[in-house]
Amino acid sequence: MRAVRVISRSLCIVLLLLTCCALYAQDLSAQKQDHRVRNIVLVHGAWADGSGWKGVYDILVKGGYNVSIVQEPETSFKEDVAAAKRILAQQDGPCILVAHSYGGAVITEAGTDPSVVGLVYIAAHMPDAGENEADDGKRFPSDLTKSGAITKTADGFTYLDPAQFHEYFAADLPAEQAAFMARSQVLNLAENFKAVITTAAWRSKPSWMLVAGADRTINPDLERWYATRANSKKVEVAGASHSVYVSHPKEVAALIEEAAHAR
Repeated sequence: MRAVRVISRSLCIVLLLLTCCALYAQDLSAQKQDHRVRNIVLVHGAWADGSGWKGVYDILVKGGYNVSIVQEPETSFKEDVAAAKRILAQQDGPCILVAHSYGGAVITEAGTDPSVVGLVYIAAHMPDAGENEADDGKRFPSDLTKSGAITKTADGFTYLDPAQFHEYFAADLPAEQAAFMARSQVLNLAENFKAVITTAAWRSKPSWMLVAGADRTINPDLERWYATRANSKKVEVAGASHSVYVSHPKEVAALIEEAAHAR
């Protein structure tokens, strides 16, 4: 009986230690979870609007993030930057600022806001101070810039020829979905592409770049070049079109979450 009591006490001690270890591990996990950045601000690019972020938004919200989406008017670069800063001002703490395409220039300028602790570029432009995306694009011309598919209105706004939108902007999406995007695209003032960056936020803040491997709107080599210059953490999605944020929301969301946990 004495031996049984000794064994029982030993088992109780072992179980107590295991329980304490499990609780400690849970506490560490909770602390790590609490230290992530919870506010995410998403910025769309030219010829698009914020609805394209729906898949990414759903994943991030399910993961417990507070997600806001900027709707740029695309009527001037200054107004687009102001629209981003307007949403940043509504955040209740630090945030990760994310952009697609032309939106990369917008967050490069707006990302100097003190609330921004990280920048994520999704198949996006990433100009430096004194540069603009139109000139940067000449470093590695894209299929789109050589195609003639970009059309300009009489009052100076650009859009993609709807008949060629699927081919150059969203080749990995169903034709019906690409057709809707083409017919609902937001026209972008041509001068926006020539807007000069005053202060590049990525010079002072950590950045991430997702390269769309089959991008025909921005040359993937330019995206890689941007990432190398900025010393960004880079991932690539092979075969992805310029609309990678729509077609591959899981990969995009994963990179954003990585940035949120890196603080």
